Amino acid sequence: MARGILYVMTTVVPGLVKIGKTGITNFEQRMYNLEHNGYSNVVGLKRHFAIEVDDYDEKETLLHTIFSKSQVENTELFALDINLVVQLLSSFEGNQIFPQGKPKEEVFDEATSQRDIRLIPEGEYHLERKIKRWNNRSVKGIMHIKNGRIIVKKGSVICPLKGAGFKTISIIDKKRKEAKIIDNVLQENVEFNSPSLGASFVLYGPANGWTEWKTADGKPIDIYRRDNNRGKNNAKSKEGR
Repeated sequence: MARGILYVMTTVVPGLVKIGKTGITNFEQRMYNLEHNGYSNVVGLKRHFAIEVDDYDEKETLLHTIFSKSQVENTELFALDINLVVQLLSSFEGNQIFPQGKPKEEVFDEATSQRDIRLIPEGEYHLERKIKRWNNRSVKGIMHIKNGRIIVKKGSVICPLKGAGFKTISIIDKKRKEAKIIDNVLQENVEFNSPSLGASFVLYGPANGWTEWKTADGKPIDIYRRDNNRGKNNAKSKEGR
């Protein structure tokens, strides 16, 4: 089994990340080159999370496949919530290389923190999508947000079949085993600390909850983060005048 390092980096473009791999002895040099020279005409790269794993070639291919719909063509750049990538990477068995001095568990918790949840108005949101591996049957998730709590509600129709690359996500397996589910219908409310984990629970596969959960008029809940960032940028523009 070839052993190497998987990493994710932020870029100067908000919401655009780089997911890549490198040899164990080459990590620092690779980071230096990317942070100083950029990648594919994108600059401002900064290391965010890195982990040393077995079968790193295979795992990188798996990551790129999972996030293929968000990939910038012919690059290792992805339009993704970096917390989603960190959740997946930190769930792999391996030695955390960066950040140093911070346990993987703490990194995972930070990636699923309440930081952005407060931007979502309290209320009910929905996730409905046909699942190919489930004979194109549809999941129908219901999420309720109140007082900073994320609840996938009783009555949600959830996929029983695990998606590709999801064998490493033990937190969702644990939630699945503990929850009361009859005929793929959730019989009780289940609480999560991020929209992405809630969506992953419903889909039983990797998911970006910020784009999967929709408002009553069909808009992804990511609009609340985008509106918040837009407001900050407008405020900065006014300050600079």
